[in-house]
Amino acid sequence: MPTYTLFQVSSLKRVLAFLALILLTANTVSAADYLNRREFIQLVNELEREEQFDRQSLVYLFSDVKRQNSIITAMNRPAEAKPWRDYRPIFITSTRIDQGLVFWKENEALLKQVELSYGVPAEIIIAIIGVETQYGRNKGSYRVIDALATLGFDYPKRSTFFRNELKQFLILSREAGLDPAKATGSYAGAMGFPQFIPSSYRNYAVDYNKDGRTDLINSKEDSIASVANYFVKHGWQHNGPIVTPARHTNQTADMFNAHPLELKLSVAELAAKGFASNVRVDPNQKAIPLTFEGAQGREYWLGLNNFYVITRYNHSSLYAMAVFQLSEEIRKAKQKQRT
Repeated sequence: MPTYTLFQVSSLKRVLAFLALILLTANTVSAADYLNRREFIQLVNELEREEQFDRQSLVYLFSDVKRQNSIITAMNRPAEAKPWRDYRPIFITSTRIDQGLVFWKENEALLKQVELSYGVPAEIIIAIIGVETQYGRNKGSYRVIDALATLGFDYPKRSTFFRNELKQFLILSREAGLDPAKATGSYAGAMGFPQFIPSSYRNYAVDYNKDGRTDLINSKEDSIASVANYFVKHGWQHNGPIVTPARHTNQTADMFNAHPLELKLSVAELAAKGFASNVRVDPNQKAIPLTFEGAQGREYWLGLNNFYVITRYNHSSLYAMAVFQLSEEIRKAKQKQRT
């Protein structure tokens, strides 16, 4: 069975990598951040055994990987910890709406084709890319390998998750032709126009332009279709409702003080418990009761199936609401342009 290298290195570099390998297997102190870590050795063993990676190339690659303390800081201060009144203005801005209209105009034929193929509205796809990277203007400046190593080895709360993403990234680099030493993304290791983490990149990205590779870094075709594909794979319902305004008439009900992102109760069941839709919707569909601290006070909403699907992209009700409301603003602006 062949052994795969991540990249080509010179003879001198291979010698250096071999010396680093000796240090690694001897478990001695290394100048690199991670070479002597038990978790790293386990990762190398798995990649060598399961995926036929070249051990020396991995050691050479990681000899330049550094812990980034700013990533730990960012993870501990997520925007999603803000109340809705502070979170919403980050994304629902006139600039982001105008840029969304430009993005729609520039990619109108493509967006229409993808919408017809997948059943996901163009404005939802645009809003995702708008929230994630401001339509490709900010794809992230951290080296993905630094971000995932930092979180995989030095962020105990989610280290298992991010070590797996690091493994997925190395496999993805080989599959998609990425240079693992140079690929950049967010502080959480997400990449490209739609900010897919490596496992999502491998599982849901599509080669929509049929050029032989899935490219979310530079290809708008692949990026737009991949967002739609992600939604469909997570249960998006064509022409299905997303969210509806609601009223809360049972303020003493403890069950509505904290509501996980789960579709457990139907609209009718929630109404019977005092959390009801303000508009007519199918009473049999399941919904999530939502309470936001808005600029004008508390807001009550019911998140329906497609709202839940948006939260699979980012497990936050604030995020899903921002995507929905940005999409609505872009859609209304588009309609205004047509009249």
